[in-house]
Amino acid sequence: MALNARGVFHYLAPALLLAAAFAASAHAQSYPNADIHFVTGFPPGSGADVITRFFAEKLRPVAGRTILVENKVGASGAISIESVARSKPDGYTILFNAGSATAASMHLMKSPPVDVLKAFEIAATINRQAFMLVVDAKSPYHSVPELTAAMKQKGEKASYATAAPSGIVMGEMYKAITGVKAVEVRYKDASGSLNEMMDGKLDYGMQDPVFSLAQAREGRLRILAHSSGQRLEAIPDVPTMAESGVPGMDLTSWWALHVPAGTPKPVILALNGWMKQVLEMEDTKKFLNQFGGDPFISTPEQGQALFIKDEKAWGEYVRLAKIDPQ
Repeated sequence: MALNARGVFHYLAPALLLAAAFAASAHAQSYPNADIHFVTGFPPGSGADVITRFFAEKLRPVAGRTILVENKVGASGAISIESVARSKPDGYTILFNAGSATAASMHLMKSPPVDVLKAFEIAATINRQAFMLVVDAKSPYHSVPELTAAMKQKGEKASYATAAPSGIVMGEMYKAITGVKAVEVRYKDASGSLNEMMDGKLDYGMQDPVFSLAQAREGRLRILAHSSGQRLEAIPDVPTMAESGVPGMDLTSWWALHVPAGTPKPVILALNGWMKQVLEMEDTKKFLNQFGGDPFISTPEQGQALFIKDEKAWGEYVRLAKIDPQ
């Protein structure tokens, strides 16, 4: 029987598909047979690093493998995003990051290194949390309206600290909504701004909840409000920015395990199941609550849908805040 090239492909295609499916199934069944790497875009000791290392340790006995944390710092998280996006989609290199921040990165950079919606799949969500407006504990400001009135008086002599995409957007939205003209001072991580805040060189900061709550407990900083649209179970006494005279602000960060697109579905389901087990542990809930987070369990499909929704939403937030992509 004579076959042309098309005929040969037609004849072999089912066999090739079967072989590919078998290989993916075999890989998934043996997963994990090597150490897993969690990649974070923030330095050791930062709020993001603390959360990443906690879950790396909690997942170790559940996964049955060592989970190593790699800090790939720089370009507001873009280095870590690109590194994982271009890694092999086998479940061994995972971006541990705020899904909302990953989505926002598409709009905060003139030339994003990758299209995050095409580059990643959300394997599991972790928590919901909000960024904080903080001032020095010795500051005379005890509420957002007091701070806003004072910053309007200072005009462009006022200054504030940021260190992450969510804080950058929160800071610009606060100014756009209230008319405050404060100058942003950007740091590699929130801890780098602490001395300047305590020395009175900075008027306020828009910082992550891990750093903010830890410093508030130590009596160094005072939290005036958070960025979410509604009060959080973890910090019910902290008012929202919307309640505090900044209408329209609703920035809720959520953390997730991002895997490169093309990662086998059984591997994604395994990661999702492990994270669900860990999030249902009482000590995990206490850990997240300690840093202003509520556990957030979802399916991979639900996580991906939220990721797609937030990519569009953060584009609008960046536009409203009049942020020029860097």
